[in-house]
Amino acid sequence: MIRLEGVTRQFRSAAGARTALDNVDLTVAPGEVFGVVGRSGAGKSTLVRTINLLERPDAGRVFVAEQELTGLKPAALRAARRRIGMIFQHFNLLHSRTIRDNIALPLVLEGRSRAEIARRVDELMERLGLTEHARKYPAQLSGGQKQRVGIARALTSEPSILLCDEATSALDPETTEDILALLDSLNRELGLTLVLITHEMEVVRRVCDRVAVMQDGRIVETGATADVFLNPQTAATRSLLAEGESHTAAPRPTSGTVARLVFRGQGTFDPVLSRISRETGVDHAILAGRIGRFRDQPYGQLEIAFQGEHTDMAISRLRAEGVEVEVLP
Repeated sequence: MIRLEGVTRQFRSAAGARTALDNVDLTVAPGEVFGVVGRSGAGKSTLVRTINLLERPDAGRVFVAEQELTGLKPAALRAARRRIGMIFQHFNLLHSRTIRDNIALPLVLEGRSRAEIARRVDELMERLGLTEHARKYPAQLSGGQKQRVGIARALTSEPSILLCDEATSALDPETTEDILALLDSLNRELGLTLVLITHEMEVVRRVCDRVAVMQDGRIVETGATADVFLNPQTAATRSLLAEGESHTAAPRPTSGTVARLVFRGQGTFDPVLSRISRETGVDHAILAGRIGRFRDQPYGQLEIAFQGEHTDMAISRLRAEGVEVEVLP
């Protein structure tokens, strides 16, 4: 659905040139929820804005649904952008217009008929729970309600792609969960392809199928969310994950074997660790752990200290049961 080939973007000022994107290659499949994470200044927002050419790359090509946007003339590009909706961190609503008029604005600019505009706006307000707020102004709504208006406005032209630039960063945790649930349902019910730019690792865990990690304008790691989070391959990813964890480093025992165990899917809930400990006579202590979900997939990640002469046997049995085991130094 989305393909970037060798995309480079530089910004120039009196202080010199800064490379925001450095030869970036990226693909996003149809119907996928794709997350892009990284620290401030990594190039995330520039990346998402090149997908609809709000930022035109200095080099490289951008394709959407196999159409090369970077090769289009202005009129054709405007038509192509109708397939790409976008929502923002600070909502970008017009404060002098009612909620209904804010949602209708893209259709008004396209020159749609009043009847068509009214029908589409009514449909979206009902779907997003905004009907009772139609005559209100943005200042009268909460942050979550404003973001719903932004989502409704982005959906007016029935896009196949929705770009979300830090869409939950200005919201409290409860409202963030509400908006993520809404985006998840739009993806499942409408088949929308979503690209989420965020620095919040929990947002990626909650809704993303795949994720890319950015650093200094480059994509340093990409893959299925569970694979990237549970088995990070780069220092940048490990650093981001460590910042998102609330616990401090677990103290290490002076003897025995310490290992990191990863459980995935429904096997997360099986008492395989205690069963194998009993059968092999190996004691274990849980030093640290986390149980959660990557979208629909349950997972568990435990740091375990093993004590006993049959520790190697216990680890082999765990691996045979499908548990990922990494013996730590």
